[in-house]
Amino acid sequence: MCVQEFIFFRNTTFKTTFMYQNKQEMNPNLMPFFPYTNRLEKIETNVFSTSKNASLSVANEISDLIRAKQENNQPCVLGLATGSTPTAVYEELVRMHKEDGLSFKNVHTFNLDEYFPIQPFALQSYVRFMKEHLFDHIDIPKEQVHIPDGTLNKEEVYEYCALYESQLKDLGGLDLQILGIGRTGHIGFNEPGSGENSRTRLITLDHLTVVDAASDFFGEEYVPKKAITMGVGTIMDAKRVILMAWGEGKAQIVKEAVEGDISDVVPATYLQSHANTLVVLDEAASAELTRVKAPWTIGIIKWNEELIKRAVIHLSTQLKKPILKLTNRDYSDNGMGDIITEFDSAYNINLKIFDQLKRTITGWPGGKPNSDPSIYPERPLPEKKRVVLFSPHPDDDVISMGGTFIRLHDQGHEVHVAYQTSGNIAVFNDDVVRYLDFMRDFSSDNGESPDYYNQLFEKVTQDLANKEQGELDSPSIQKIKGLIRRSEAKAGCRYVGLPEGRAHFLEMPFYETGLVKKKPLGQEDVDIIVELLQKIKPHQIFAAGDLSDPHGTHRVCLNAIFSAIEVLKDEPWMKDCYVWLYRGAWQEWGIDDIDMAVPLSPEELVRKRRAIFKHQSQKDRPLFPGNDSREFWQRSEARNHATAATYDLLGLPEYEAMEAFKRYTW
Repeated sequence: MCVQEFIFFRNTTFKTTFMYQNKQEMNPNLMPFFPYTNRLEKIETNVFSTSKNASLSVANEISDLIRAKQENNQPCVLGLATGSTPTAVYEELVRMHKEDGLSFKNVHTFNLDEYFPIQPFALQSYVRFMKEHLFDHIDIPKEQVHIPDGTLNKEEVYEYCALYESQLKDLGGLDLQILGIGRTGHIGFNEPGSGENSRTRLITLDHLTVVDAASDFFGEEYVPKKAITMGVGTIMDAKRVILMAWGEGKAQIVKEAVEGDISDVVPATYLQSHANTLVVLDEAASAELTRVKAPWTIGIIKWNEELIKRAVIHLSTQLKKPILKLTNRDYSDNGMGDIITEFDSAYNINLKIFDQLKRTITGWPGGKPNSDPSIYPERPLPEKKRVVLFSPHPDDDVISMGGTFIRLHDQGHEVHVAYQTSGNIAVFNDDVVRYLDFMRDFSSDNGESPDYYNQLFEKVTQDLANKEQGELDSPSIQKIKGLIRRSEAKAGCRYVGLPEGRAHFLEMPFYETGLVKKKPLGQEDVDIIVELLQKIKPHQIFAAGDLSDPHGTHRVCLNAIFSAIEVLKDEPWMKDCYVWLYRGAWQEWGIDDIDMAVPLSPEELVRKRRAIFKHQSQKDRPLFPGNDSREFWQRSEARNHATAATYDLLGLPEYEAMEAFKRYTW
């Protein structure tokens, strides 16, 4: 399985439900075996295997439109969006300009929105974003670029917004508007409550939008609470609208936008009444669509073993009835009677799925000695394994699989933890001052000259005091923050009992920008992973498959590991290496995805919690909490309890908590 196929592999078996857009998208092993159906979708929706492929498709449509307008000597009026969603589209348009001769001289652009107030040179400004990602790299005339002005006095905004609308109207309106979608269902910054006929205006941002933007502004308190945005009516006047969404974190709101009723509670639903709207998704963002999640409820399908397993688990959880108690009538009443007709009785199907789930449960994540390898997810030999546990940030190891980490060590395996990034942007300034204050007092109390630490303390506190909102930390402050995270990771390893030398701090270069926005994954990042794996030659690799990490670090770290595996796959030791993917901080595996479930006792859950508590800079209030206000240990425990509760509901043994893993094969 290639990296791209795996990254959104949750529905790999069910790619039959997807409409592939071109021959490059098609895979002969994934061709449809049952009719494509989307009758619950109220907007045309195309799903691509990856966000990259989806972005290329959107970029191609934009370039075709620009060229068609050029041939007719007409202006091309584009509505543009910002954020992580359209960046690959802009990257491809820049490539087309530089390599294929695509000119933007006939293009007029109108951006959806801008924070208010904000300076155009600020790191978070959409003016700066558009210049860095597109405008500085193409030949568009500056006077043909329109972005809402975040520097206006408030009393000037109304007249400015009317002018924005007038300029757009004078050009004949938008030929094409591209959109992302926010967690509130907003398009542009049209938050819940926005009217269908609303126009460009100043708007107050929803709290969820502010929370989601907090990482870009280095804290929620620094996020502007208002924005200038095109209205829903302005967007609806566009001749063509393309809404894009990537990642599992967008899956639920995409379902509401595409399948739900039109409502100002989810402004994106207004697009259902637009005559020419297309929703473009990667597989992860499509996960909650009915045609993906439960296709048997909306049409006749051709069943296979994986789909039957998924459907049986879905039926059991929906009816809150153990698998072994499901009846033929249960199947028939819920659109699954053809399973019984085509394959077997409910009894035999239930027993088969129950046994499959039972075999995922093991208290021996490194393999149970002297056991039958066919009934446990891990092989028994070698009895003592070398294990590499990759942790994208310096706390993901204990947050996401701390119980299994402890169990592996206690059962005598040689466990190594590889912290892939420094995590230095996620430390509060107060912690920097506190640590430096400790060091100058410590040196003074021990009779040493405190001059160095006094000078460093004064310099750092002055740098922090003079730093503008959202400005980069100085290199020395970044270093101190990284060392704080490193010391906490070491404390966690010591608590588990790991010997010195088993914690590896890789500090992958892609991360070290001092910003939430990172550099693309480079060969030097992959080489670091390759070198470590060659040195240890593990029998097991654990890696973060938590792809809903809103900042993308987990995704990049996983790609680095997969790229390293591709380099090393022919090594003799690699042929006997199992790769297990964990989740935890942001989400958990679905039961039908789980290949190994490790039960945790109440005592083990307490030990896991204490290991997480060693990461004090992330305790109480993490700097970047994402869309969940709970602390990481609370999120983790809730997911572990929920996994155990679901196994119990399905009729499997009852446990206090469970950590779940999906095996990756290549």
